[in-house]
Amino acid sequence: MKVMAHRGYSGMYPENTMLAFRKAAEAGADGIELDVHATKDGVLVVHHDETVDRTTDGTGRICDLTFEELRRFNAAARWDGKFGFQPIPSFEEYCAWAAEQTLFTNIEIKTDNTFYPGIEQQVWDMICAHGLQDRVMFSSFNHVTLMKLRQIAPRTDVGALVLEDGMVRVRPGDYCKASGFQAWHPSFASLNDENVANCKAAGVAINVWTVNDMAGLEKLYAWDCEGIITNFPGVAKAWLDTRV
Repeated sequence: MKVMAHRGYSGMYPENTMLAFRKAAEAGADGIELDVHATKDGVLVVHHDETVDRTTDGTGRICDLTFEELRRFNAAARWDGKFGFQPIPSFEEYCAWAAEQTLFTNIEIKTDNTFYPGIEQQVWDMICAHGLQDRVMFSSFNHVTLMKLRQIAPRTDVGALVLEDGMVRVRPGDYCKASGFQAWHPSFASLNDENVANCKAAGVAINVWTVNDMAGLEKLYAWDCEGIITNFPGVAKAWLDTRV
């Protein structure tokens, strides 16, 4: 079971910052899970929310702000000065760093609430520019975006993200297989024996978010899930290493 650091090592460091990504790599995470938006001037940036209000000392929607404006905000502002100033990274900055690492990246394209024309191709072009084609996968709550990515990069895996109550009555393995999706990315709360069995039968990988406790970790291990997305990758990795 692969350990994916949710927005980097976000349980201990400011989420979706280069600091959190570096610390996840140091902790032995197999992969990084991160989120990509586009600024007003078309720069790809790594950030979770549509606005900067929750995690920085700024305010406003990413799509209404230029990259220069975004870089003035401190993405560690909610950590009481513990980590100084941490800027919102550009996706290019992340890719340049990732190209020097061995881990893979699960890239969530944030088109579920904001429409970014052409973002799928823009993301893929950046990946290719840094030679990361074989060390990425895509995920999104917008499954139309996943279908676009399948056309752009047919050999790259994609995972269908679903909300806590999403697809509970649907056979997720059958759905993903019919849609050309290699993975299903449910919340832990929505996972059950029936859904796991259906994915296994269909040959669809299961990467589960966001699991931060030992009971959840042990349950995913018992289900033989392919990936865990966690805020504490060091803890998950250390425990999994004892199971080998």
